[in-house]
Amino acid sequence: MAKPLLALMFLLYFALHATDDSSDRSTEHSILHRASSEQRTLCSQLVEPAGYPCEEHKIQTKDGFLLGLQRVSSYDGDLKKIKGPPILLLHGLLMAGDAWFLNSAEQSLGFILAENGFDVWIGNVRGTRWSHGHISLSEHDKKFWNWSWEDLALYDLAEMIDYINSLTDRKVYVVGHSQGTIISFVALTQPDIAKKVEAAALLSPISYLDHITAPLVRLMVDLHLDTMILTMGFHQLNFKSDWGTNLLDMLCDQLVDCNNILSSITGKNCYLNGSRFDFFFEFEPHPTSAKNLHHLFQILREKPKHAACPGVGVRMERMSQAIATCN
Repeated sequence: MAKPLLALMFLLYFALHATDDSSDRSTEHSILHRASSEQRTLCSQLVEPAGYPCEEHKIQTKDGFLLGLQRVSSYDGDLKKIKGPPILLLHGLLMAGDAWFLNSAEQSLGFILAENGFDVWIGNVRGTRWSHGHISLSEHDKKFWNWSWEDLALYDLAEMIDYINSLTDRKVYVVGHSQGTIISFVALTQPDIAKKVEAAALLSPISYLDHITAPLVRLMVDLHLDTMILTMGFHQLNFKSDWGTNLLDMLCDQLVDCNNILSSITGKNCYLNGSRFDFFFEFEPHPTSAKNLHHLFQILREKPKHAACPGVGVRMERMSQAIATCN
């Protein structure tokens, strides 16, 4: 318990001193070096260097956000000759589309699906590095961060699915992880969206949240960290601000094993590859809105008797295959 408490103390320190006006400055040897979105793209950073064709697409939501989508083909493929069905990958909280390419090609779902003939599309919600801001709002404007996962579902995901469906003239397969699952649940309650989706596969699905036992998450929820951040007038949670970067660098370099930080958030995880932590942290974590965090934490605290996303009219199947767990 001591290490999660220590981590929480530093997170609170960050919340007290961080500003929404995040600098793009970075330290050369920083474990959380921040790439410039103006000079670098997801395609150029992670997909094309691995030898895969990749296109950058930009779409606009009905409330004015400009989202980045990437389209990936197989190693020896041609984006103009893709014949497989379109599949949209949706990332989790504090993540973005790069999450599907951070392991080796043999262990990254984005590359695996491309190699197996799918027309792979990578989604990036508002506020993340691979999206492109807003038509009229600055990222330093509190209105830019006035959204929650419901908005990600009804605006961001709705626009992604509509764009892919229109461009390919085919129904879309959806794969969501964590936050990507809760926005899928909500989006699929809308008939206009659901009719454009062939099927959905949800990894670590969010419907009920009261079963979560990860120590650091429980502490942040019980101490109302989200409420504190909002009360202090902060509108985004960005661990790549100057203060956030310095904080996590210090934690990882001097005080705490980063594996323990991740485990205290995700729970015990024997599948984390410690040799790739530095590479992971070059791209992750991404910002989210304080309102989004608050909405999720409310679900944990209130322990609703019904699912967070009621009324989803889709057929759910449970896999019976045994999965190895950590001992």
